Amino acid sequence: MKKVICMVVAITLLTLFSLPAAALEDMDTDYYTRFKGQNMSINVYNWGQYISDQEGDLDINKEFEDLTGIKVNYTTFASNEEMYAKLRSGGASYDVVIPSDYMITRMISEKMLTKPDFSNIPNYQYISEEFKGDDYNGAAYSVPYTWGTVVIIYNKKLVDPADDVETWGILWNKKYKGNILMFNNPRDAFGIALKMSGYTLNPENKKQIEDAAKLLKEQKSLVQAYVMDEIFDKMSAGEAAIAPYYAGDAITMMADNPNLAAAYPREGTNRFVDAMCIPTGAKNKEAAEMYINFMCEPEVAAANADYIGYSTPNSAALELLDEDVRNSISYPSKEILAKSEAFVMLPNDLSLAMDEAWKGLLTDDKGFEFLLMPAIVGIAVLAIAFIIIRRINKQKKESRY
Repeated sequence: MKKVICMVVAITLLTLFSLPAAALEDMDTDYYTRFKGQNMSINVYNWGQYISDQEGDLDINKEFEDLTGIKVNYTTFASNEEMYAKLRSGGASYDVVIPSDYMITRMISEKMLTKPDFSNIPNYQYISEEFKGDDYNGAAYSVPYTWGTVVIIYNKKLVDPADDVETWGILWNKKYKGNILMFNNPRDAFGIALKMSGYTLNPENKKQIEDAAKLLKEQKSLVQAYVMDEIFDKMSAGEAAIAPYYAGDAITMMADNPNLAAAYPREGTNRFVDAMCIPTGAKNKEAAEMYINFMCEPEVAAANADYIGYSTPNSAALELLDEDVRNSISYPSKEILAKSEAFVMLPNDLSLAMDEAWKGLLTDDKGFEFLLMPAIVGIAVLAIAFIIIRRINKQKKESRY
């Protein structure tokens, strides 16, 4: 189904941009061509596995390049924190970045984002009002790209059917020691532990962070690996039994491995919005706005959502998706959404406390011993070698007499 939809969309795009102006309604026919021949390029920074880009499907960046003459330099990140650190360091310059809601709030507060000129993004009209930034105060700085929720992904062949998979507690089940994957970023990992502790996803004090950190430390011996994009290979190949991850990616993994299934935890989960933003100091702001507008073309947004599996905030694109897509786990029921929460930017003291607790989790006693062991072995080898050399020298010395 996915490839058929993308082929239809590709044909639609080719037809759309070859039609006379009268058939394009209010679209400016010169809009996408005004930078052609100017040898312009933009740098786009997005999550991994998060755009339709495969041969045989709609290659969105290539379509944009062919249409506009603007070269897209496209790179990916694995977490909001990784993206933030790279931009904060000033080590790279980007024209479009796609963070999540709480990170957008933080970047706005630190003046890392600039307001786009929405007159250059006419397709913003297709974004549903409910996704325009009310939850994270990003309406003036961002254009929603996708939205989604976090689910529990499990392998039906490896998980006992008698076990309850509709709870975060399954990630602490000792029966699956060495077969559990966990998020490799603090906000998602602590969010799960906070819900397990009966708290909100957004901790209100350090005590709640400490309680969540204690739970995560108890879980650590059960965890096979802390992952982000690596989850695709591990779960698809049956190398792990259970993992929390994003619903959109769960759809992709279930398509690759029919033994995989997904469940919503009854304790509640995270509902997020990822949005397109323009960093402060972007070199080609108008070209960035053109790229964002292209991503909001209903046909493009529909093909993208269908390919990556994530939910679209674009109302016109949603109407183009098949009914089975609209009824998939990417579009959960009102009851599930009612128990879902968005991450918000934490106060500095709580954000620092969570970061420190996360570092402590990754380098606790077991982790420290693991890191220290090679050094201990190395020292022991050197000591033995030193003793052997001394004995040899002593024997040589004695042989002289």
